[in-house]
Amino acid sequence: MATKDECAAALDRLAAKLGGLDDDRRAKNDFERTVSCTVPDLGVAFHGRMKQARLLDVADYDDVSRLPNAQIRLTIPSDDLLALVDGRLNFLQAWGSGRIKVGASIGDVLKLRKIF
Repeated sequence: MATKDECAAALDRLAAKLGGLDDDRRAKNDFERTVSCTVPDLGVAFHGRMKQARLLDVADYDDVSRLPNAQIRLTIPSDDLLALVDGRLNFLQAWGSGRIKVGASIGDVLKLRKIF
């Protein structure tokens, strides 16, 4: 099981990856949504927003009941979060098998697939 700090670092790596997109890829992945990521095995969650293919304003919540609503809601075990961000876990396969739970429109799920 990964730690809360390792999960936060993985989200930082994801933010850096998104921040490094060229203008063409950024334009293709441009959408604005609030995003939450609940990590049930750690009892923590993260909340931020995606804008112009960037992950911004990420905050962590040790009390998941205080997590703000989000337009895209991910629930993912800590080890799977690290594997997903590091490219060792395929988003669509993980979602299809139930390893990752996603609360979002199908359009947003397809956009997430392009990011991971």
